[in-house]
Amino acid sequence: MALPPLERLAGLHDGTAVATGTGVKVAVEAPEGVTVETVGRDDARLGRAGTPVDRVAAQAYTSFELASVVTVPKETVLTEPVRIAVHGEGGVAFAHQVIELGPFAEAVVVIDHTGDAVLAANVEYVIGDGAKLTVISVQDWDDKAVHVAQHDALVGRDASFKSVVVTFGGDLVRLHPRVSYAATGGEAELFGLYFTDRGQHQEHRLLVDHNKPHNRSNAVYKGALQGEDAHAVWIGDVLIRAAAEGTDTYEMNRNLVLTDGARVDSVPNLEIETGEIAGAGHASATGRFDDEQLFYLMARGIPEHEARRLVVRGFFAELVQQIGLPDVEERLLAKIEEELEAAVA
Repeated sequence: MALPPLERLAGLHDGTAVATGTGVKVAVEAPEGVTVETVGRDDARLGRAGTPVDRVAAQAYTSFELASVVTVPKETVLTEPVRIAVHGEGGVAFAHQVIELGPFAEAVVVIDHTGDAVLAANVEYVIGDGAKLTVISVQDWDDKAVHVAQHDALVGRDASFKSVVVTFGGDLVRLHPRVSYAATGGEAELFGLYFTDRGQHQEHRLLVDHNKPHNRSNAVYKGALQGEDAHAVWIGDVLIRAAAEGTDTYEMNRNLVLTDGARVDSVPNLEIETGEIAGAGHASATGRFDDEQLFYLMARGIPEHEARRLVVRGFFAELVQQIGLPDVEERLLAKIEEELEAAVA
């Protein structure tokens, strides 16, 4: 039987984890015009998008030595993505990353996590007025990795933020995407795809804080689970404050259980402090294969093994398409294919 989540945090939750020199290696590839800096703890740009909300995030914030700041200048429209590779080298690391877009800038950022590490991190996204930022965060860790991170996005006036979180590997992965608004007219889209395998614990805890009027948010997360003690947790919190009139928000979580022994906890929450909203809703569903879809495909001569694969690929298709980068999409589809080979064999 798998250990409880707290016992798998490798000391990140109680202060006993100590950074090592071989924790993670970070490499940034940025197009021309983008500024990449390594800064100290006293840099004024740190902490603007949000502050730590739990013990692990607080330890990460007090323990990192240097932070990385990626800046896309005002009105700069990138035609190539910024790529940040985070590779674990077997140790413990605390990290802080800031990605800032100036007013009316547009950028796509890919943050790719691989290797083996115990990593606690805070990531900030500061999106200027009228700017558009898409972030694809991929958790493709080795089997023993532990990754806990808080992602804070501050969305400016009439700005757009799209987050695509993809989680495959790791012994324990727990992510906290959080969104707040600096002014009116902002839009946030939060998409997530996770495939939880035998013994893995994957947790995604969202908070969208509608703290300003006339903003919009939409969250869609989908997961598939297989194997004994596979455990996925999804908690979607949306807070609509009294001042946030005209808010339009929706959140949805769907889970597909492929084998016995897997467990899903799915909790969508809405807290509404004003009746003057454009719309608010949530949905959650967990189930097995759609027997009607399976029968339809098999009735047309498709073998059961292939039919099951097609059903699961279709389940994830709309989220993969949100990525918008062919090389990343192809890699993730190949990873899903690899997981499905184990699931339906």
